[in-house]
Amino acid sequence: MPKISAKETSDKNLEICMIAPVIPVLIINEIDNVRSLGEALVAGGLPVLEVTLRTPYALEAIAEMAKIKGGIVGAGTLITPNDVVNAVNAGATFGVSPGATDQLIDACQDAGLPLLAGSSSASEAMRLLEKGYTVQKFFPAEAAGGATFLKSLSSPLPQITFCPTGGVSLLNAKDYLACSNVKCVGGSWVAPNEAILKKDWDLIEQLASESVKVLS
Repeated sequence: MPKISAKETSDKNLEICMIAPVIPVLIINEIDNVRSLGEALVAGGLPVLEVTLRTPYALEAIAEMAKIKGGIVGAGTLITPNDVVNAVNAGATFGVSPGATDQLIDACQDAGLPLLAGSSSASEAMRLLEKGYTVQKFFPAEAAGGATFLKSLSSPLPQITFCPTGGVSLLNAKDYLACSNVKCVGGSWVAPNEAILKKDWDLIEQLASESVKVLS
């Protein structure tokens, strides 16, 4: 992929964040039926999927989910430049990181991978803004101050849009989405591990559909 600028990254991330109110955050513990998991979420109205690089199955899962019609698959928990290379090779079309380092940002720009970089304070958000990143992940959302904190940032930093992740659930997602500087949230409640183990794809599709209905 050609190199990508901070502005192009921000434009792409805003486009992704506007697709659905929730980006499922997925920790894949086995590769079997991973396509079925992704297809259930897409069928339920959540086509943007974040597969976190926290297990040995993550890259294979990204490659499988990248084949799903209508799916948009990204790699989460990007930490190193090597993670970026592996994610792109697996078929990820965007990346997500818990924080941001110059090395990681440069690697994503060089690889042409739009990075939803994480911030958890006004200073971190301003540093990313200084580099041209106007769309950011807010992580860990609940532990870092929640919707109240994000709302307080909207006045001094109105040019930044956030996707809060970390402790977000169907119970508090509405509070985040009510903030003027939030377009979507990231959460794992739409794909509970128990349902994945039971291969209950109907339940996962239902949870996705209900989330879209309640939060749109």
